[in-house]
Amino acid sequence: MSTIRQDDFITSICDALQYISYYHPTDFIRALHAAYLREESPAARDAMAQILINSRMCAEGHRPICQDTGIVNVFLKVGMDVRWETDSSIDDMVNAAVRRAYLDPDNPLRGSIVTDPAGERKNTGDNTPAVIHKDIVPGDQVEVIVAAKGGGSENKSRFAVLNPSDDIVEWVLAQVPGMGAGWCPPGILGIGIGGTAEKAMLLAKEAILEPLDMHELQARWPENKLEQLRLEIFEKVNALGIGAQGLGGLTTVLDIKIRDYPTHAASKPVALIPNCAATRHVHFTLDGSGPVDLAPPRLDDWPQITREASAGTRRVQLDNIDPAVELDWEPGDTLLISGKILTGRDAAHKRILEYLERGEPLPNGLDFRGRFIYYVGPVDPVGDEVVGPAGPTTATRMDKFTDELLERTGLLGMIGKAERGPEAVESIARHKAVYLIATGGAAYLVSRAIRAARVVAFAELGMEAVYEFEVEDMPVTVAVDTRGRSIHELGPREWKDRIGGIPVVSK
Repeated sequence: MSTIRQDDFITSICDALQYISYYHPTDFIRALHAAYLREESPAARDAMAQILINSRMCAEGHRPICQDTGIVNVFLKVGMDVRWETDSSIDDMVNAAVRRAYLDPDNPLRGSIVTDPAGERKNTGDNTPAVIHKDIVPGDQVEVIVAAKGGGSENKSRFAVLNPSDDIVEWVLAQVPGMGAGWCPPGILGIGIGGTAEKAMLLAKEAILEPLDMHELQARWPENKLEQLRLEIFEKVNALGIGAQGLGGLTTVLDIKIRDYPTHAASKPVALIPNCAATRHVHFTLDGSGPVDLAPPRLDDWPQITREASAGTRRVQLDNIDPAVELDWEPGDTLLISGKILTGRDAAHKRILEYLERGEPLPNGLDFRGRFIYYVGPVDPVGDEVVGPAGPTTATRMDKFTDELLERTGLLGMIGKAERGPEAVESIARHKAVYLIATGGAAYLVSRAIRAARVVAFAELGMEAVYEFEVEDMPVTVAVDTRGRSIHELGPREWKDRIGGIPVVSK
């Protein structure tokens, strides 16, 4: 019988959360680098380069891979012969670890969890509570998986109860295009099949935490029906041409992971959960000998990649920009933008529109005339940083606010990640505005372009406050131009056609 002490348990989970905030799993880095090397789409290749460069920077600097440091998921397999040396519950100990990790002054992580989700949605400030799953198993050890799941990918989860005769591949292929790019591909798709509704979802969540081995499966060929299913879905999803960040390209998924469970004869529950370019998880075991010691990966596991502005990249000064300049921008154009921009996410947009609806002037500092807004909720800075990692959030969530903001504030453009919906695209075209994207999963790299930052409104919203950033050579891509043409429609369409023309060599 082993004894797990409270402080060892809390310290281990706290250290694991810090560890995964800045270290990608090395199997993910190898898979992404291999995809980068074979990618033929310049836009997708550049996006993957930014993600790889960002990952190495975070490993070296011990700063978060993504500004969204995730909702904490902890999976525990507790041995029946384990004895606990604590007066606290397991849940309380896990949440104490989360609190300690997310408030670490040397590497503070963003608090993204809100209470009263159907009402006030008030931020807890320390990212608690975690989502905890516990199994009681034979043995005298505690097996632990700690993961941090970003909201952009979690929001793209899908579930259905299919008829027993329905085709799972067809269902997956029908879901993926509608997921858009908000889950920051390329990443992993976890699929759970069987059980009940909640069991299928749990299977899918557990599946995305398995080691990536698609390259091995391709080399040896499938040995059972689930492996055949993995391979078929992998090939057909990538043939959709969605590509990195939804820009169009050869690789949309790095692996397909599937778990199944017996189910009712009348049912076929199927769940689909993606894991994004900020894949973060670590696995360890506690045996009573003390806290876990997580060995850092070798920096040699990260490729040395550099990127330079392409010949067609334009440098754009946003301060006092002439709106006519935007008329020449086309989907896929790469820009390096400099100047002052405002930020805003869901909560700030809601507040701003409430002011407008009441006919009240906006707070000082919120003058959007002739300016750009960046959809971001940054991590707090440390040391001499002006801001912590500050990558884009999913722009689609702001679609409901877009038309009124463009109509009533004089806003010229928006910066975020992923596609815009049809109504937002129509509004952008009607107002001769533009939508630009920064690379999701490259938050630390993006933050290096931010030279100054200050909160200008709604400080009480925490990470959802409105900032003014002064940026220099911030890399972005034109996603929707003034005519309403979208790279997220044009890019995947082009690459789906291209991939369809590539001969498939069967083993």
